[in-house]
Amino acid sequence: MTTYAFDDDSVVVIIGSGAGGGTLANELCQKGVPVVLLEAGQRQSPGTFINDEWPSFEQLAWLDKRTTSGSWRVAKDFPNLPAWICKTVGGTTTHWAGASLRIHDYEFKALQTYGPIKDANLLDWPLTLAELEPYYAKAEDKMGVTRTNNVPGLPGNNNFKVFYNGAQKLGYKECSTGHMAINSQPRAGRAACQQLGFCFQGCKMGAKWSTLYTEIPAAEATGKLELRTQAHVLHIEHDAKGLVNAVVYADAAGKLQRQSARAVCVAGNAIETPRLLLNSSSSRFPQGLANGAGMVGKHYMRHMTGSVFAEFNDPIHFYRGTIMAGIVTDEAHNKPERGFVGGYEMETISLGPAFMGAFFNPGAWGRDFTRVLDQYTKLAGMWLVGEDMPRESNRVTLNTEVKDAYGMPVPNVHYDDHPNDVAMREHAFTQGEALYKAVGALKTHRVPPYPSTHNLGTCRMSAKAEDGVCNSHGQCHEVANLFISDGSQFTTSAAENPTLTIVTLAIRQADYIADALKAKSI
Repeated sequence: MTTYAFDDDSVVVIIGSGAGGGTLANELCQKGVPVVLLEAGQRQSPGTFINDEWPSFEQLAWLDKRTTSGSWRVAKDFPNLPAWICKTVGGTTTHWAGASLRIHDYEFKALQTYGPIKDANLLDWPLTLAELEPYYAKAEDKMGVTRTNNVPGLPGNNNFKVFYNGAQKLGYKECSTGHMAINSQPRAGRAACQQLGFCFQGCKMGAKWSTLYTEIPAAEATGKLELRTQAHVLHIEHDAKGLVNAVVYADAAGKLQRQSARAVCVAGNAIETPRLLLNSSSSRFPQGLANGAGMVGKHYMRHMTGSVFAEFNDPIHFYRGTIMAGIVTDEAHNKPERGFVGGYEMETISLGPAFMGAFFNPGAWGRDFTRVLDQYTKLAGMWLVGEDMPRESNRVTLNTEVKDAYGMPVPNVHYDDHPNDVAMREHAFTQGEALYKAVGALKTHRVPPYPSTHNLGTCRMSAKAEDGVCNSHGQCHEVANLFISDGSQFTTSAAENPTLTIVTLAIRQADYIADALKAKSI
């Protein structure tokens, strides 16, 4: 096993092993770059994953203390759990559903397309779809995305069949089992999906792409990667020139360790990434590392979300088969005549009985609530996900009144729905209900947003330093050898599930970093 000395300043330190960090580590190692990958969680495997919702949640989820504020319902229902992300090797790629969608061309140009929106801070991305297309293609091939590279689509389960028939009744044209990073046939040494129905609990077949058993083992095989687990990063240090030169973390025993670095890449998710930069303040960076413009933590986005569930006469067993292999994309286009800008996706979803009890209508009880659980086998379900508006007031800050186990301020996540989000959600709820009623639903239910799995935008890309935190390669405007390598760098959220784009950006960023190291520009 490769190990690097704590004072080895030739290494690139990557913080976080999920879609961005895990992919970046492998890409750099394949190019011969030495990498120390720090992960706050433990290492699991398909053999240790638990096909039981709450035990799996305890095994994988990031449960460290957080606080919330704002008018969003999550702050009332789950005040200490604003996000459902993972603290484990592979990060949230152990838990994600697998939906892999490219951002549309117009969504990279939100300000240009929509024009200024009141109480929003729209900005065009400093790159285009055309620039990303070759990297999207590499990511789709790497991840084995269905309906690309001659990989067939996944089969449709009963939940999809109900969904598809309703879509046909409404006249939707763009409905399929989608682009999924789940093997529909054996590929790349991994098995095909066996339709177990526990995608959110970790794929025991290894059919779903995760950096845990794809990117990280491949990086280790190069001899260039050292993975350190249970390494909770507390702050990043810099030298007299303002360049980062070390990372301080607490190891499994709680002992502080300091790893020197030639460059640092932060991929801790859009909550932990800004928290770390804000916690890394110094006399040179009094507002937080790379935060001279005051943009770190601002423009937190979580997508417009919600769910529609429907009761039917006959059993559907919607929990059998792939959770999210079903999508309608007809509404994922900008049609301002609907009363909002941007678009949304409709995607199949199911929750186990335990999660249905927790998320269906938090705090509810009584006959109406228990009746839904009694009808569990006769339910169909969809998740709604759409573009939300970036707002400076939606942000991650440090809550200095609450400290974590290491004495560091915890992150506070503040969020208020923008009127555009509210209008979009109402339209999506209406269409979702109409889809199910078109195929005989006895009753439909509008389900509020869950703790977010799509956390974006708190260190956004921008062409000008005053508008964001990093450039189009994720390189911080103020610190040349500090990179943002996760969804924090999204300038706007677009409507699509973000993982494919995070992987795509990581592949592109690896090329940039490797070239810069070779040229000694960082």
